[in-house]
Amino acid sequence: MHLNNIRIVLVNTSHPGNIGASARAMKNMGLSKLYLVAPKDYPSGVAIGRASSALDILDNAVLCESLKEAIADCSLVIGTSARSRRIPWPVIEPGICAKKLVEEGQQQNVALVFGREDRGLSNEELQLCHFHVQIAANPEYSSLNLAAAVMVLGHEIYQFKQQLELVKQDAEKSWDNELATVAEVETYLEHLEELLIQIDFHDPENPRHLMPRLRRLYNRVRLDKMETNILHGIVSETRKMLNKK
Repeated sequence: MHLNNIRIVLVNTSHPGNIGASARAMKNMGLSKLYLVAPKDYPSGVAIGRASSALDILDNAVLCESLKEAIADCSLVIGTSARSRRIPWPVIEPGICAKKLVEEGQQQNVALVFGREDRGLSNEELQLCHFHVQIAANPEYSSLNLAAAVMVLGHEIYQFKQQLELVKQDAEKSWDNELATVAEVETYLEHLEELLIQIDFHDPENPRHLMPRLRRLYNRVRLDKMETNILHGIVSETRKMLNKK
């Protein structure tokens, strides 16, 4: 799981300190690709000072003349918007935004776009985005500092990536044996059916969908090879005890 294809795009940033602080926020959250669209003051010592240990992000930042240039090779673009626009556009929550960026970003270039400090993205720029994302905040003062907005959405991205990795690790650890094949499960079900007939629990002449229901149960559980062998053993020992009577 990686975040290498997710780019943070800052459009027409007026204060270089916000560029440096955004780079630092990106570094905190494992993001490395910074695109700057027509910044008003860059390169800048102020940006370097605010970036702290994220100078590598500034050194590798890509300067573009327009948003179109910055996102030309992206398959997914999500723009940040703090208010409703004239033309309705799909608006998603930060968690959904992170999910879309991380998942699609495993194969394609994707972008998260932030606008100007004083007025955000223009309507024309927002219309270049597939989705808009809004950060819920106090309605009496909902305007976030640019770097703070990068940090909030960056954290959502990093958190979703971590969750996916934990799920993958749990899945890998949860199985200590190779899963049983269809043929192995079918052989066990045939063996089980013989036992059920022997104890008069199952009547092949009047099956009542018993075996299909048991097959559905075992398919849902997804037996591994060791579990299948254990169940075979239980059936075999049960039949031996019955045959001794």
